[in-house]
Formats: sequence, structure tokens, C-alpha cells
Amino acid sequence: MHDVIVIGAGGGGPVVAKELAAKGLDVLLLEAGPRHDKPREQWTSFENDASNPLTGFFRLGPTDRSRPAWFREWSQNSFVWQLSGVGGTTQHFYGNYPRAYPGVFNDYREADAGQYDRAHRFPFGYSEMVPYFEWVEATTPVMTAAMGHKEQTFFRGCETMNLPVQTTKTTHGPSYRPQENAILQPGGNAGRTTDSNLLHYPDATGCTFCGYCFQGCMRPIGAPRNQFAKRSTDNTYVPMALTVDAWARGGKPITLLTDAYVTQVHAENRNGALRATGVTWRENASGAEHREDAKVVVMAGGCTENPRLWLNSGLPDPNGWVGRGYTDHFFDWVIGAFDEPVGNPKGVGSAARLDFPPYGGLENVGLPPALHGFAMTLSESGIRGQYANGRGMTGPWDGPAGRIMGPELKDLIANRIENILSVLVITDDDVEPDNRVTLSSLPADENGPIPKVHFRPRQRTARTLRNREFMAGKAAELLRGAGAKEVYRIDWAPLILHVQSSMRMGESEKDSVLDANGQSRAVRGLFIADNSALANGLGGPNPTLTTQSLATRTAEKIFEEHFGGDPWVRSEAPVVSTDPRVSVRLGELGL
Repeated sequence: MHDVIVIGAGGGGPVVAKELAAKGLDVLLLEAGPRHDKPREQWTSFENDASNPLTGFFRLGPTDRSRPAWFREWSQNSFVWQLSGVGGTTQHFYGNYPRAYPGVFNDYREADAGQYDRAHRFPFGYSEMVPYFEWVEATTPVMTAAMGHKEQTFFRGCETMNLPVQTTKTTHGPSYRPQENAILQPGGNAGRTTDSNLLHYPDATGCTFCGYCFQGCMRPIGAPRNQFAKRSTDNTYVPMALTVDAWARGGKPITLLTDAYVTQVHAENRNGALRATGVTWRENASGAEHREDAKVVVMAGGCTENPRLWLNSGLPDPNGWVGRGYTDHFFDWVIGAFDEPVGNPKGVGSAARLDFPPYGGLENVGLPPALHGFAMTLSESGIRGQYANGRGMTGPWDGPAGRIMGPELKDLIANRIENILSVLVITDDDVEPDNRVTLSSLPADENGPIPKVHFRPRQRTARTLRNREFMAGKAAELLRGAGAKEVYRIDWAPLILHVQSSMRMGESEKDSVLDANGQSRAVRGLFIADNSALANGLGGPNPTLTTQSLATRTAEKIFEEHFGGDPWVRSEAPVVSTDPRVSVRLGELGL
């Protein structure tokens, strides 16, 4: 019998595991995919090797890459960018850690409050979240992003828009700033040379500006795992949880099992209430099944997998909101082509942002060539200049929106890749019940019925559509101001990266799965602690910081309610994961 079982070692699960293990609880962390414990041997910087959805080392599938990936159904024009493995999508994310806008919490009273999704607010105030934001910011740690030429170009465009520079971590209004980023600042030789012989730890620390963020981070060469530049949870919370005895008072290391696919969450009726009692999990390699019991179960498998597991487990869904409200920040992609190089795709993937509450935000994104090609061809508007697919919106960009193809694409990728500045449009989208996850009618796999993702890429709410058009216009304005000679809008089909809210917490039991503590309303002792627990689209900011802060708060609530503990976040300083004592311990483990 364990105290706590955590399902999923992505962006949220390791946070709960580490925090509860530090309090001396027996925590079992189960991950369906692999752990890349020797990334310098297991990873490369080749884009296809990393991101091929069938065979890449960042795919949704078991450790053995010769075996098939796990299939997921989505019938509309979209791409659900899932991957399994310890670290989850934080293995290939860009480390951006902005705070959610205050307007998405229930204590917001400013004049623009009505312009947010007020029907789906967080069931507590922004002020209550601040200590948890600060805790995660200190733990990962979060700092001002290292910047280069492409960020200088981005800011040059921002300066023409009559917006102030943001100097606070909390966003109070339209402004621009360097990213709040969970990537260690360059030190020593890092950022000063491209000679790999000089970029070995400890002579080089932090980000080495290699430009391969999306293929995972394994630099600086020779650094211990918790000193890798990009702060994936497999470089922060997981090492801390595995070595908790190296620093925590009374803590005990977690047990981490990988290639362990959870197929059922068990619950029993006790004293008139349904309570979680444990899980059944399956070994990917052998197919052997195991039953594990616990006092508390925490689901952190992601926005697509949590509803699937819930429904496959036969757990109650009294209001029909399991899997509903699946939001994606309705991304769009606007690029500017310049006469001179702007530094793309070198350096940190994304180090500059513009926020425009209550509409959403913009951030620069540097990508290597193949991913840039993918980004410029994922469109809902057809081929630019050839056919509009019923859309082809016009605006302050060149020609109609649409995918770039043929000689134009070849010219941009082959001849002008260094001259491109790409801007990601991140919209604050409404929580919509028709965007959801259900079980597919296609054949089940070895782990049971598979999930189906339903999206309405064109039929969004009027507010969501307004926000997207407004921010796409601002992206074009920024690029023109920075000196772009051509500006292209792609009009992305749904690209499911910032997915959230499919098991949302909320103020009302009518449209939420979780209460204000992250606990299931239908099954006591069953919590959710990843992006799917988020109440809404956060106003548009990247979700990782808010998810991990909420997971920290959820861990505290678990400790208080189910183990008789006292709250700790407000009274204890977090231990930063770059502690040298942890580095020594990791060296002993061969990590």
C-alpha cells in the first residue's frame, strides 16, 4: 500500500510527487513511456529523429522505438502533438514560464473583467496563487531569458507599437518584455563561442545557444542532469524527487516506474462515498499486469489521456464534463522575411514576448528548417495564392492567409532561413464544451479503447475569433515595425500543444470535474494535477508555470486533507534543483 500513486511524469505529475515525497510520504510515480536517462546517447539533434510521430524519440509510444506508436483519433484538420516519457512535453518545450493573467481568477474586478471567459474562472483568487508561482519560479528556477539578435529584432518591432516594457512578473496590461524562462542563463564560455570543444561543463554553464530546443536539451556537454540548460521536469523535479534524501528534512525518494501504462483507476464505495483505492498498470514490454493500492491517486497523464483513462475505468461523469472544454490557445503563425539575417534559428527557441490582455499574446519562435517548413504548411486556408479553402483572410499581411508552398517555400527555407522572424499568436480562447475527448469507435489497442479528439476549428465563440484576429493583426504590425519586407499569415489549423482544461476545476459542479482543491467531485481521494485541471485558457500565457504552481497547491491540499499535515508553501523556502549536493548525488547514480 502506497500513500500516493501519481499517473504520468510529464509537466505536472513530478511536481506533486516531489512535494509529497519531501514530506515523507510513500509516492509511486508511473509513466507510460520511456525515461531517457542517457540523453547524449539516446538523442540526436536531427529533427526527424526527434519528432517523427511514429518513430521519433519524442513520440507517443513505448520505450522500444521499433514497436508501433500509440494511435489517437482526430478527424478534423489538426495535429495533436503528444509524446510519452519522463518529462512529457517539457522535454521539447521552450521553457517559457509566464504567469496566468489575473483576469482569469475569480477575484478580478478591473474594468475589462467582462472581456474574459467569466463563465469558467478559477474558483479562487489570483492573490492565492502568487506564493505558488513564486515557489515554482524559485524551484525550476525561472529567470529572464538569454537573448540574441532575433529578440532584438522582435523588440524593435514592439518599440513601434507604443507599448510599455513590462517590469513585473504579473502582467497588468499590454506590454512587452523578455520571456520569463526556465532555461539557465549562459555562463563561462556559453554564449561566447560555437566551438563545441569549449562548451564543456563546468567551463560552460547554462544555455549554449545551440538552437535545438525542440529536440530536447542535453547541454552543456558533461553537465550533470540537473544542470542541463532547459528545465524539463526530468532535469528538475524528477532528479529532486529521486534524491529527496539529499536535501529534504524527513523526505524519502519516490519510486519511479517507466514503460508502465496505467489501464484502470480503481474506486470503491466507502461509508456512502466513492473513493479511489489504486490502479492497474501494464508492462509495455511483457504485457504483464500489476495492481497497486494507495490512499490517494493523482492523474497527470495529460489532457487527452486523463479523460480516456477515466472513461475506460468506468468512473462516474455525473455532469458530462469529463473530457470537455479542451482548449488549445487557437494558435496562429505569422512570419516576417527580412533583407538581412535576424538570427533565426540560433539561440534560445523563444526569448521575447508581447502580452495584450484580455486578447492573448505573441512570442518569437526560432525553429530549425524542417520544423519551420512544417509550421508554414499547417493551414486551414489552403495554399496561399492558389485556393482559399473558404477562408484566405486578408489583412495587414501580404496577400491572403494560407500555407506557403512550392518555389516560395523553397526560397524561404533554403535561401532565407536566417532572415525569418516567426511570431506565434497565442489566443485566449473560451472553454467550449463541444471541444472534447471521447472514446473512439476504432479498434482498441493493447491498453483498451483509444481516445478521439473532437475540435471545431472554425466554429469558435465570437470572443475567441475576435481575440485571434486581433492578435494576428498585432503580429503583422510588430513585424512591419521591425522592418520585415514581406509578412505572411499561415492561419494554422489546430496545433494541439498548449492543450488544457479537459478535466477542469471550476466554481460550479455543473461544468467542472474538479473542486477548488483539484480533487474530483465524484471520487474522493482522486486528484488531477496537469494542464487538464486548469480552469480556462489562462488569458493566453503558456500553461506550464500555472500548471506546476497549481500542482504544488494540489500537493499541499492532499497533504492537509488526507495525511493530516500542515500547509508549507507560505512558510518554507523552496530548494532550488541546481543545488550542488543534488549534483553530487546524481553523479553517484550515473545521471
